[in-house]
Amino acid sequence: MSGKKPRDKAAVMNWIRRNSPTREELLASRFVRPFAHRVAHSHLWRFTRTSVPRGTALGLFVGLFFLIPGVQILGVALLALPFRANIPIGAAMTFLSNPFTTPFILAASVWLGSTLFGLHTNVSNLYILYDEGASLIEWWHWFTANAGTALLGGLAGLFVISLVSAIVGYVLAALLWDNWIRLRWRRKLNRARDQRLAASTSDTPAD
Repeated sequence: MSGKKPRDKAAVMNWIRRNSPTREELLASRFVRPFAHRVAHSHLWRFTRTSVPRGTALGLFVGLFFLIPGVQILGVALLALPFRANIPIGAAMTFLSNPFTTPFILAASVWLGSTLFGLHTNVSNLYILYDEGASLIEWWHWFTANAGTALLGGLAGLFVISLVSAIVGYVLAALLWDNWIRLRWRRKLNRARDQRLAASTSDTPAD
């Protein structure tokens, strides 16, 4: 069981590296270029006890609230500056909103806005789009075309979903990171103890 943990973490880290932009890719963006000297700072790319949970929370909030590919990663890169969040983690978290999950996120946001704030919307077209397997563009057109209560309720619900997801993500990432650090220290202490035992055994004179 203990041997599986490092492999699991390595797989997660490899996935993050594959799906996150590199420093060079971000710095090449004309939108990021004015802030390049800060985006390239090492503390925004370092995996630490504070930057990882912050990156997780920031990526979830931006990824869910701004459902526009490209804008999400750019938003994470720029907002990581004041929050001192990890950019690779934040960028990877934005992939939780994608063409498959976005219809469910939009539907949940409209329902939540209607339930919590009384911004009632006729959602019959929503179910039609779902049954017909509508594309992401069709979903977005439906979402923006219902400008009145649908848009307001959807945005309110989307904000709540994004905020709650960010809080939950922050707590879970902090707990998982602390647990991983404890496992690492326990492994180091066990190795040091085994080395001491092996050394003391080898120094014991034979009868």
